[in-house]
Amino acid sequence: MYREGLAVAAIQVALNWAMRLDGALGAAVFDYISRMPLGARTLANGPDLDRTAHRITDVVRAHLFALDQSSRKPERLEDILITLDDEYHLIRPLTRRTHEGLFLLVILDRARADLDTARRELRHIEELL
Repeated sequence: MYREGLAVAAIQVALNWAMRLDGALGAAVFDYISRMPLGARTLANGPDLDRTAHRITDVVRAHLFALDQSSRKPERLEDILITLDDEYHLIRPLTRRTHEGLFLLVILDRARADLDTARRELRHIEELL
């Protein structure tokens, strides 16, 4: 039930915390190497996080590759924001921790979300993991 020391219980606590954000529609922790979710929470009518994972994984990989090509360390990447007409997809690669290959995704309703608060909370959530 562990991946590189990351407890399933810690993932569930982190996802519960993420889902308390104003406007949260879904949250998940993914392994961007295998594209597998390690945990996910969504509202009943929320987004399909399994399908979203494949697309978001490509975005994370591309950003990390671009950093590598520009001789920058992956730890410098705090988050990636994808803005849709009605949603924010906030991605936080967990590269600053020992859990290389993981990222946290939170999908937020754009009309209800406060991005500054969400970004701050994701930093705290990362500390849980």
